[in-house]
Amino acid sequence: MVGLVQDGVGADPIRTLAATVVRIREAASAGAQVICLKELFNSPYFCKALRQTYFDYAEPIPGPTTESLRALAAELEVVLVIPVYEREAPGVYRNSAVVIDADGRQLGTYRKMHIPHDPLYEEKYYFAPGDALPAADGVAGGFKAWRTRYGTIGVLICWDQWYPEAARITALLGADILLYPTAIGWHPKEKDEWGASQVDAWQTAQRAHAIANGVFVAAVNRVGFEPEPGTDGIEFFGHSFVADPFGRIVVEGGTEPAVLLAACNLGLVEEARRNWPFLRDRRIDAYAPILNRWIG
Repeated sequence: MVGLVQDGVGADPIRTLAATVVRIREAASAGAQVICLKELFNSPYFCKALRQTYFDYAEPIPGPTTESLRALAAELEVVLVIPVYEREAPGVYRNSAVVIDADGRQLGTYRKMHIPHDPLYEEKYYFAPGDALPAADGVAGGFKAWRTRYGTIGVLICWDQWYPEAARITALLGADILLYPTAIGWHPKEKDEWGASQVDAWQTAQRAHAIANGVFVAAVNRVGFEPEPGTDGIEFFGHSFVADPFGRIVVEGGTEPAVLLAACNLGLVEEARRNWPFLRDRRIDAYAPILNRWIG
């Protein structure tokens, strides 16, 4: 059972963490075994503007937040995906997600690979992208999958959602469930004209990942309007969902805070791949051109 915590963020990180713990307990009591939080779960989405003070939201991994939730995972015997703003070193910050197994062990950290640069999404100022290759000390970089007590999962973060390469590689690493912590919303001036289409495109792209790879996809978004001086702010639209390996939406939220639950029968992964053997029929001998930025 997968649980998604769709909620907003208050100004006080201590209260935000306390509220999140309540929702994690709610999900676990309802039967969730793998629980995923939204992108940058314990801070406002600060990338709407360029302000050096926002670097202060970053924290080390392991750190106070991950350690407190690691203990909670062990207590509840659940797998937790904890997306935080990581301070790796002075001046080196990442948009990361920590995976904690059901016994409280920290299995590893995924660092967002695709970093956007758009109005109100000024992420390149705040985040270094995940490293594509292992670091010199042997710490694995790039895309990852983890064997947890309840199944093999992969984590990708927000902007990663639009890239079929990220989903495919993570599936090839063995993930049966792709989890996408997210912070996506409407520019208020665009909502009337483009709002519905943006939500539809966001879900359609990820449902396609589920189908093309024969995996479950679970995307958890934040909700609520977050202002920013000098801007119109962002209205985060929620609509968190889980899709099965046939692309069917199992559960979907609205635009209000919610704890969403979805039973994920991993036997469907085998069934989908037998009926739609896309992985079998890949022409891996013909895909070298995809390593180019453009082929004219």
